[in-house]
Amino acid sequence: MSSPPTRRPTDAAHLDADVDLPRELLNLPWVDVHNHAHTLSWDDRERYALSGCHAMMMVASGYHWTPYKPVRAEDVRYLWDDAINRRAAIERNHFFETNLGLGIHTGVRIENPDDLVDAMADYAELDEVVAIGETGVVPAQHVETWGLESQRAVVGAQMELADENDLPVVLHTPNQASPAERPYRPGMAIPGYEKNAGLGQEPVIDAENPALEAVKIDLEVAREAGLSEEQVVASHADLNNLEYLMTETDCQVSFTIGQSWFSSITAETVANAIDEYGPGRIMMDTDAANVIRSEVFSLKRAIFELYQFGIDVDAIRQVVLENPREVFGIGTD
Repeated sequence: MSSPPTRRPTDAAHLDADVDLPRELLNLPWVDVHNHAHTLSWDDRERYALSGCHAMMMVASGYHWTPYKPVRAEDVRYLWDDAINRRAAIERNHFFETNLGLGIHTGVRIENPDDLVDAMADYAELDEVVAIGETGVVPAQHVETWGLESQRAVVGAQMELADENDLPVVLHTPNQASPAERPYRPGMAIPGYEKNAGLGQEPVIDAENPALEAVKIDLEVAREAGLSEEQVVASHADLNNLEYLMTETDCQVSFTIGQSWFSSITAETVANAIDEYGPGRIMMDTDAANVIRSEVFSLKRAIFELYQFGIDVDAIRQVVLENPREVFGIGTD
């Protein structure tokens, strides 16, 4: 590169030779394997499209959207139906492929959960349902506790259903990260998270590390259900459970990077995991939802950040496109 005709040397005169940047990353399609995009604004869904989202899996329900506590089975089923009703219109407006995950989240106690389990068999046969979940044992519930054995039974029934329908299961793995070093003022919500945190109950798991123990219980339940570990996707993977998942199981892991301010999971976390374990079982998701401050552009931004952290283009493509295609069977057209 010739020297620029500037009056005095600038940064440009001291830089190394031009960097050969991979322009294909600008147009690399990507798949979001866990979000609640149907609860977001129209503008947020347009942002997914504008930033290159090729396909997504929208988790159709969560206790955040049910107005009554404890939750009844009919409340969760209403949320399933609402997502099914809206899915096609979202796809037609924004062009990315939309798919659903249906599950029974144990973050709050559900009355008559067997009614939901019975109904799920018909829902699981729908073409737009590509996963069971999110689900999984949760150490502590919102408003009212849900006993561990009852949780295990509900999670196990869903895993059996996933096995019967050859569907993956998306686990809600409890993230251990904290958004603050010090406690918030009593009665105050966590800034950025529209959840009444003061209504959290005491843990039902008696262990030194309840969050990790919950994941281990989920895998025990999966084995009892006959579900292959390759069909289990541990969403919200973090440094508390990563080593266990990658060295003692054959699960897929998905790092939730849409709320890094809350989870402390960043593209650097993902890059370090790829370096240590390879890209073969790693994915990313935004988990963007209207109850928490979420960054829709986080996954697209992470594509560039992974390259800046030294991850090669083929590995990035595998993490954001090929692995989701293989596991969920979406984004293949």
